[in-house]
Formats: sequence, C-alpha cells, structure tokens
Amino acid sequence: MKTYKKLVRDRIPDIILKEGSLPTTHTLSDKEYIKALNKKLKEEVKEYLEEENIEEMVDILEVIRAILDYKNVTYEEIEEKRIKKAKKRGTFKERVFLEKVTEPGD
Repeated sequence: MKTYKKLVRDRIPDIILKEGSLPTTHTLSDKEYIKALNKKLKEEVKEYLEEENIEEMVDILEVIRAILDYKNVTYEEIEEKRIKKAKKRGTFKERVFLEKVTEPGD
C-alpha cells in the first residue's frame, strides 16, 4: 500500500481501478480544495524547475485553470488582465535583466 495524500486529476481513481488497484479517496471541502490547489501549484512548479519539461508546464496550466475556476474567474478574464499588464509594463521577450537602480542623490 502507498499513501499519497494529495490532489489528483479527476480520472486518476478510474485509471488506478483499471490497473487492478483500489484507490481510497474523498471529496475536499472548499477550504481544503484551495489549499490543495495551492500546494499542487508549488509541486508542479518545482517539478518544472527541476526538469524543464513542457509536460510540467501543462500541469501548471491545469492547476491555474482550476484555481481560476474556483475563484470564478474565466481564462478569458485573466488573459485580458495579462494583455493589459503587458501593454503597461511589458513582457519578458526582450530579456531585460535589471542590475541596479541609482536613486537621485546617491
């Protein structure tokens, strides 16, 4: 027996059953769910940073979509905010690395 105690994708229990094992699951409360999503986001980002694998980016996006859904924010709304911020503050395409800022009087 393996113990996981983590949020998994919806179809994982069915996949486990088809493989001949028996999963034990329960449905999270709202408070537990957002806490588990945030933990899952950290986990997926850590995995991406370790492996730099595009599949991990897919997992990150799936978790972000779930968080947006939980917070009743559409992907379109977040994309509008992203575009607005990009117009105001730019993106990361030019690879600008800020070394330091000298204040007046320094």
